[in-house]
Order: sequence, then C-alpha cells, then structure tokens
Amino acid sequence: MSGVVLVDLDGTLAHYDGWKGIEHIGKPIKPMVQRVKRWLKMGRQVRCFTARVHNDPIAAHHVSVWLNEQGLHKMGLTCMKDRDCVLLLDDRAVKVELNTGRLLNKVCMAKPCR
Repeated sequence: MSGVVLVDLDGTLAHYDGWKGIEHIGKPIKPMVQRVKRWLKMGRQVRCFTARVHNDPIAAHHVSVWLNEQGLHKMGLTCMKDRDCVLLLDDRAVKVELNTGRLLNKVCMAKPCR
C-alpha cells in the first residue's frame, strides 16, 4: 500500500473518556500503537490525525510528546486529510461505498452523538 495512513488520536490511539484539557491525552491503546509501529517499521507513511492540532502549536507539542513517549516519533501529525490518504482509522468514521453514497456501516442518528 502506498500513500498515507491517518490514525485518529482520541479513542483510536489513546483512550478517550471525555475532554479533560489540552494537556491530557489518555493511555495508549496498545493494539493500535503496536499496529502503527509495525507499519512504520515497514516504511509506511502514518500520521496521527487529530483536530486538537488545528491552529494550536501548544496542542501539537503535547501530542508530539505523547507520540514520542509511545515510541511513535516517526509518526507525522496532522489535522487535514489530503489526496495522499489511502486509509483513515477513526472511532467515529463511517465507511461509504465509492461513488454511491451508500453507508457500509450501521448508523443510528436517532440519539445525539457523544
């Protein structure tokens, strides 16, 4: 697979149980951290994908420190999906069939989102 893999931070790489401030990032979710490490070792481009860093260098610093502490120092950091993205791993995403608008995951919008 060529291209960039984006992996969400809160709820995907790090445990998330509600916003607790810019400096708080949950404990690592070990299976996902190990998966990302394997991909990085294989030479894949993997970026941490989080809205936290949008126009916020202090948040970017905290996320970078957290990534380094997990041994993910080779992982990029972004809040943008670009044309190089080939895979997005996120606890809130819903897969849509290409060019159809058909949802491939079950979605219930009767209840408010988190």
